[in-house]
Order: sequence, then C-alpha cells, then structure tokens
Amino acid sequence: MPFLLDALFASALGVLLFSRVKEPRTLWLLRGYLFLVSLAWFVQRFATLPVTSKLIDALVLACSLSLAILWQGELRRLMELLGTGRLAVLLGNTQKEFQANASTVTQLSEAAGILSQKRRGALIVLDMGSDLRPEDFLYSGVPIDAKFSSELLLNLFASDTPLHDGAVVIKGNRIISAGVILPLSRQSISRYGTRHLAALGITERFDRCICVVVSEETGTLSLANLGRLERPITSSRLLELLKEFMSSSPSAGIGKTSQNLNSSSLSSNKSSNHDPNEKRANLKTDIFPDQK
Repeated sequence: MPFLLDALFASALGVLLFSRVKEPRTLWLLRGYLFLVSLAWFVQRFATLPVTSKLIDALVLACSLSLAILWQGELRRLMELLGTGRLAVLLGNTQKEFQANASTVTQLSEAAGILSQKRRGALIVLDMGSDLRPEDFLYSGVPIDAKFSSELLLNLFASDTPLHDGAVVIKGNRIISAGVILPLSRQSISRYGTRHLAALGITERFDRCICVVVSEETGTLSLANLGRLERPITSSRLLELLKEFMSSSPSAGIGKTSQNLNSSSLSSNKSSNHDPNEKRANLKTDIFPDQK
C-alpha cells in the first residue's frame, strides 16, 4: 500500500511538471534530471553498489544545483504560488475573470492599429491566467480597475498623460493598472528597444500572458508570447492572434498558437535583419524615461 501511494504521488507530480513545461529544451533537461533521480533510487534500492551509488548521488546533487540556478525565476514563481495558495494558477485552470469577450478583443486590436498609425509608443499586457500581482513588476503602476474601452486605452497612451510611458495591464474585460514597469528580458537582443525587451521579459516569466507592443519610433506593431516576438504585424493579424489566444485552453491552445507565432516570427526576424533602415530605427531609444 505505501508503495502504491508513493508511485501515485510521484506520477501525479511528474504529470504536473511535464504539463507546465512548454519549452522543448527545458523539457529535455527535466527528463534527464528525472532519469538520474530514478537511476539513483534504483541503485540504492535494488543494487549493492556503494561506490556507484555515491557517484550518482553526487551527480544528482550537482544537477540539482545547476537547475536551481537555471530555473531560479521559475522556482521563485512556484514558491510564490504555493505560499499564496494560488493552486488554480499552478494547475493551469483559467478562471472566468481572465476570459475576454469578442468586443474587448476587437476594440483592443483597433486601438493598437490607431496607436501604430499615430506612432504612439504602447505596451499592453494581457493576463490570460497567470494572475499577475503587483510584486511581479518592477513598479506596479497606478490602479485603474475600469471596464475596458478603446477610448480609455488611447487616452492612457496619449503623449501628454503621466501614464503613457509604462505598460497597461488588462485582465479579462477590465483594465487593471497603468504606468506599470515590467522586468526586462535576459536576452541580449540589441535591435530591440526597452519596450520590446520588457514584453519579452514578462512573457518569459509567465506563460499565460501576452504583450502587444507599439514602437514609438517606427509605429511597428508586435506581439510577444513565451519570450518570443512576432513583428511586424498588422491590426488584422493581431485580431486573428488574439482570438486564437482567447479561445484556446491554457494547456493546449496557448502552446499551439505560440508555435504558429514562433514559426512566423522567425521569418519576420530574418526580414528585419535584411532591412537596414528598420534595424537602425530599432537601435534608437524607444524606451521609458524612467529606465534610461
């Protein structure tokens, strides 16, 4: 009976871990680590090999320390979710408050198109189940908690308003806060400005959120998800992607949609590398004044 319970709990933990991992390289590392742990348990339980057992234990310890360094952000997030009791987020259950209706998605894409045409810099975070909290940001901004409308979004990013330099956080059909400063990406991508690095940074840490970015310098419209960026896109393409994200389940649809996003982002990145004018424009500031 204890053996069955042990196997059941271990299997449940393994299923939970593998279901939460989306990145292929991370999945490979996790598989290799679990293989070493299983091998160490097998040697200790069924084989009388003291030297081999010590070597495997040392290898497992070294790998554990290495993974703790590589995954420090993910482990920190795991401890935060466990400490705050947000098990629904950990298990991948999206609540109704994170689901936006068709009107919100349409207004958002239209507002992003207008911002792009007017070359107003903008950074919009859509929380689709990550349950973002103030402590997840460098600066939590100003609470808004208002029903979403394109007019309100355009006013928040007007150049003469005090909140236009930060990000706007949207959850479901409501604007939660504005003027938010996001953590930057660890990727060393010189051709992107700080807005784009902030979009990559927040989507690297949280797999169930996406970012819409409008470049102030070029008016280029971009979409970030899982630490990857698709650019440039049109407002109609943005509407198509948002509908796919909003209608998908957290476990399957977001990963499927992001695969399409990633494949198209490769081609868009290649084309941008061959455009010297675009590259020079992206090397300009496009940053928040507070983060210069």
